[in-house]
Amino acid sequence: MRRRAVAVVPVVIGALALSACAPDRTPSDPLLVGDQLVAPSPAVSPPSSSPDGTVLPLDGPARALALDTATRTLAVAVDAKEIRLFSVDSPQTPPRVVPVPDKVTSLSPAGDGALFAAIPSANTLVRLDVRTGGTETSTVEGAPSGATVVNGQTVVSLRNRNAVAVLDGGKVTREITGFFAPTAVLRGAENDALVLDSNRTALIEVNVAEGRVASALRAGDGATNAVTDRFGRALVVDTRGGELLAFSPSPFLMKQRFPVPGTPYGIAYDAKRDLAWITLTERNEVVGFHVAGGEPVEKHRFRTVRQPDSVAVDPDSGKVYVASADREGIQVVQP
Repeated sequence: MRRRAVAVVPVVIGALALSACAPDRTPSDPLLVGDQLVAPSPAVSPPSSSPDGTVLPLDGPARALALDTATRTLAVAVDAKEIRLFSVDSPQTPPRVVPVPDKVTSLSPAGDGALFAAIPSANTLVRLDVRTGGTETSTVEGAPSGATVVNGQTVVSLRNRNAVAVLDGGKVTREITGFFAPTAVLRGAENDALVLDSNRTALIEVNVAEGRVASALRAGDGATNAVTDRFGRALVVDTRGGELLAFSPSPFLMKQRFPVPGTPYGIAYDAKRDLAWITLTERNEVVGFHVAGGEPVEKHRFRTVRQPDSVAVDPDSGKVYVASADREGIQVVQP
């Protein structure tokens, strides 16, 4: 498989320009790929066929997945308004169940054995202490879609407010505008956060300390999910374009663009092995790419459960966890 040629055109836009174009969804924005602002979705998967590894039963579709390495716990958000906590070392043991106000759409690391759970329908961000199962709930208007921590402050993407909120002590202290539909936020370099804007299909660098948008780059034809690696790069899945994109933090540039056919969607990163695991929703597969070199190199490929929208990886053992959004459970694969 040959790499698609990389054509990188940096688009650096100041905060005022971004803010000006956001409210009316102006299609002339240089980051937009077309006139319609429609976020991409995973493919509707075909029936699964003999998934590799083992499959843990789950009585419902999984909506989000995260693995906390400090507590060795796999967290799974399900439609029943709860988060289930499985022991990575004993996954067959019945999980602990943590009730939440409504359906969780994303789970992300909060540090020190905790996870953030975004609940957009309830305008709520939950910080879950994985060790105790205790929760702290913050009201964040605007449909929170993701969260991370930057210099001790919680940064939350707000899909319905076209903004990013900064929380201190669980309270919103500031909002940064200039987005179309921020769906995820990652910790960037130093004082920065990286915001994935799925409608604009752009990756946007935000200076949290100064409360402003720093710069922005197009992220393929339809970016959906992203993680950061140990080099500080953002690895972004372009679902609509069928690619894996890599963005360097300093300078902020797209460095790699690699074809991944099969409607890629979920992504997880193994820092010990430099493997990016990507689910292919059109094929019911998960693929592991080594990403430390000049271009990604495929190392593993496994059959999965149907509708593999979420994936997580345990860097200690290398085990990969794939969650079905179609009630087929949680798959565990040892490469």
